[in-house]
Amino acid sequence: MLTPFHIAIPVRDIAEARDFYGSKMGLAEGRSDANWIDWNMFGHQVVTHLNPALGPEGKIATHSNPVDSHAVPVPHHGVVLDVATWKELAERVSTFVDDFIIEPYVRFEGQPGEQYTMFFEDPSGNAWEFKAFADIESQLFAK
Repeated sequence: MLTPFHIAIPVRDIAEARDFYGSKMGLAEGRSDANWIDWNMFGHQVVTHLNPALGPEGKIATHSNPVDSHAVPVPHHGVVLDVATWKELAERVSTFVDDFIIEPYVRFEGQPGEQYTMFFEDPSGNAWEFKAFADIESQLFAK
């Protein structure tokens, strides 16, 4: 069994984070306070923490590096899913994300490490990648 990870990310507005992660993404909310919320992201703990320095329209600064002819944002966070769960998430996210950083597609098709992937950001500019492999165990670190 994999041990769940914990990650804390900054957000500009707690109500906006609750709408995005809870209402739109459908993540279960755990403990919360006026300045943070715990989310169950596929068994992992993601905590959105208020960062007033971002301001009401602020966003996290990112850089990008080329991967498979796409500009991959750095930093980004994500979860590796099975293909069926990834497809369900891609369908759900497509109903509220207007501008994907990288639209859902199959990366490294026909090569070791072939994967479904998509990138999008939350309203505060936190970039997320969700990916899936047909066989996570053999493909996750395939060269």
